[in-house]
Amino acid sequence: MSQRNAFRFAHPFRVRYAEIDGQGIVFNAHYLTYFDTAITEYLRHLGYDYEAEVKRTGDDFHLVKTTLEYRAPIRFDEEIEVGVRVPRIGRSSLVFELGIFGKGESEPRATGENIWVNTNQTTHETVPVPDRFIDLIRTLEGDALEVGRPG
Repeated sequence: MSQRNAFRFAHPFRVRYAEIDGQGIVFNAHYLTYFDTAITEYLRHLGYDYEAEVKRTGDDFHLVKTTLEYRAPIRFDEEIEVGVRVPRIGRSSLVFELGIFGKGESEPRATGENIWVNTNQTTHETVPVPDRFIDLIRTLEGDALEVGRPG
């Protein structure tokens, strides 16, 4: 998984007491909350109005897979950054790569991947990722983005 400099976007957090377990480290479920919050901020950074697009199109993304690898502990009151990047977009899916880093660190404390699939909410069928959304992601990710659409 990528080092900190591979991420063009990161969202900062400070670990709260409520997020730690009896061992004094971040409880495992909170890593996914960090990922979800950071993805939301990534979308906001892109200028993508998620709620408005769902209302306008009737399409919505569903999380279909998440992976998480713990590498080093994160403790109470630490400042961390969650890096988010989109390396690949398929016809109806996109992949988020995520990394949690201590402030100023280049090696991740945890890494993960979320896969979203775009689905019409009436038919429950997959639908293409909107071109406008791809363009916004491409603006941030540049040549690092692989788009695998049928030609």
